[in-house]
Amino acid sequence: MSSPIPPENNDSQPPVTPGADLWSKASAAPAAPAAASAPTAGWERDVLEKLVFASIKEQRAARRWRFYGRLLWSVVVLLALWLVFFKDTATKTSSAPHTAVVEIKGEIASGADASAEFVVAAMRSAFEDSGSRAVVLLINSPGGSPVQAGIINDEMTRLKAKYNKPLYAVVEESCASAAYYIAAAADEIFVDKASIVGSIGVLMDGFGFTGTMNKLGVERRLLTAGENKGFLDPFSPMSEKQHQYAQQMLDQIHEQFIGAVKKGRGERLHETPEIFSGLFWTGEQAVEMGLADKLGSLDYVAREVVKAEEVIDYTRRDNVAERLAKKFGAAIGSGSVQAMRGMLPTIH
Repeated sequence: MSSPIPPENNDSQPPVTPGADLWSKASAAPAAPAAASAPTAGWERDVLEKLVFASIKEQRAARRWRFYGRLLWSVVVLLALWLVFFKDTATKTSSAPHTAVVEIKGEIASGADASAEFVVAAMRSAFEDSGSRAVVLLINSPGGSPVQAGIINDEMTRLKAKYNKPLYAVVEESCASAAYYIAAAADEIFVDKASIVGSIGVLMDGFGFTGTMNKLGVERRLLTAGENKGFLDPFSPMSEKQHQYAQQMLDQIHEQFIGAVKKGRGERLHETPEIFSGLFWTGEQAVEMGLADKLGSLDYVAREVVKAEEVIDYTRRDNVAERLAKKFGAAIGSGSVQAMRGMLPTIH
């Protein structure tokens, strides 16, 4: 029998085992599912990216809307604040015939509603308005600063001459002291029968605690430059010379007041020894004495005297922001003075 012929290159190639090809194919078979899963993994990644980008866009849009919403609310709030706090509350003007009113209420003092600054500005606006037929000062004041009253009195005289319009004073509850100083410059003064009118005088008040200090054994240590610098100090005695000086100053201001009343009232004033003594009278008595002209209210004057029933208020007032600023500034200033008092010399 002939032997089988061995394959060529037996040393370079391993022997072929039956079924080896099948085993190789079988071991390579799992590679197919991995290849098939690749598209699935890429699809999930795309979906996740789209979701992330969509979420980012929504967040950006929400931020934009929040920004615009806050901006809109800020504009609304600022507009409201402007309307409430900063819009001018001084006057209303009209070209139609009307009676212009300026109120003088409360204390007449610098920084108050009845200060010369506010009253004069309101009167100017009232006189300048082409529709105003007359200007009425509506007075309800116990008095105040003779300086502020003198400024208003002088300006009343100037404005009447410049615009050739009548100027009336209408008294409500009271028109005393500096308030009457102002009213005296009006063409006519109208009062209620129970109004308080007069008090043509000047005062300087205070307290003296020197006796109390001596009883308590308290020594007052006041340092001044100038022998009379502290003569109004309530804890120091007042000499006769200082008393006479203060009285002379008051008498001079009183004469200025009397001169303004005589100039304004003229022959209508029925002068008596008591009329400039500082006493005050009812409106009915004031008419009899020539301190006032007639009984009448604001409506009566507008309707019967001015013949223009429409009344427009020109009064200049602090708005809310100005009042808050003044209160805040006064509080801060008071605190600063309290803190510095006793540490530095002061000049008053």
